[in-house]
Amino acid sequence: MDDIQLLAAIESYLAGEMNPQEQAFFEALRKKTPEIDQMVVEHNMFLHQMDSYVAYQNIKHTLHHVHQELVETGEVYEGGEVSTKVQVVQLWNRYKRVAAIAASVGGVIALFISGLVAFFSPVNGNQLQQLSKDIEIIKRNQQVQGSLINEVKTKIPTGVKIVSGGSGFLIDAKGFIITNAHVLKGTSAIVVDNKGREYNASIVHIDNQKDLAILKINDTDFKPFKSLPYGIGKRNADLGDEIFTLGYPRNDIVYGVGYLASKTGFNGDSLSYQIQISANPGNSGGPVLNGNGEVIGVLSTRQAQADGVTFAVKSKNIHDFVEEAKKTDTALDNIKIPVRANMKGVERKQQISRVADCVFNVKAFSQK
Repeated sequence: MDDIQLLAAIESYLAGEMNPQEQAFFEALRKKTPEIDQMVVEHNMFLHQMDSYVAYQNIKHTLHHVHQELVETGEVYEGGEVSTKVQVVQLWNRYKRVAAIAASVGGVIALFISGLVAFFSPVNGNQLQQLSKDIEIIKRNQQVQGSLINEVKTKIPTGVKIVSGGSGFLIDAKGFIITNAHVLKGTSAIVVDNKGREYNASIVHIDNQKDLAILKINDTDFKPFKSLPYGIGKRNADLGDEIFTLGYPRNDIVYGVGYLASKTGFNGDSLSYQIQISANPGNSGGPVLNGNGEVIGVLSTRQAQADGVTFAVKSKNIHDFVEEAKKTDTALDNIKIPVRANMKGVERKQQISRVADCVFNVKAFSQK
């Protein structure tokens, strides 16, 4: 299929002109081919912009036509003065609806122009959204739960302020957790497992450039795991690989599924992957796993103006990060990162169940 035929197929698909068999075939092709999926997303955005522009031109033409009619009837001069034949009050009563429409159109045009500027201007940092939870999201979650911190016993110290949060997962069975650096805006943290049990944790190492950080659970209530069910990969994953993730955009753990869309991240970042998956604030720091239960990345950011365009730090950076950390902190010498997954061929529901026990809700806090 050449480019012209492909573009025609995309337009037919977006217009809903395909029969069920053609639509099913195209959707399967879109799922298997990330490049085609990206073309569909971009072409759909382009068509929406063109529709908005046509609507703007139609409104502009209508306003011009109304103005000409007012001039021809003598009720408005080109200079903008009201005709002496008609009193101002009569003119307002007769054309107040036109004025209201014009005011509304002005607002629409302003929004349209700002949208065009945002769409056609070079991509900037504001379009890349970190997926950590800010304090307002944490507050809303607490309100939904009935102000959980105030109603049940918690390990969060009194007199502190929760400032950020996200997800994290074990990289060592003894209680070492990896997350994103941007998740940890505070000075200390607690982590909560998928059964709601809280554990005190300390921030032991942060690398803002790699956007990675290590937490260590320091809590007598924590029982070290015998082993971790997943391995953490050192190689690049393959384009089109189906992936899944677990994290805490809510207080309950949430599962998401998608595929690897690009071997590079935002603006060609070689430290990250682009993945096609739905993600929300709170997903930052969660593991991205392939079908064999191998961790291939750490979910970190999303592109704000593109649905499902998400980015993950490559898992091989975890190995590099830990090795660098060991050079400056001997307390990290006993970290043993698993490289072999033992979930190959295991049904997805069982994979989720095993991984979920190793994924934590991270809450960072600092002194008020």
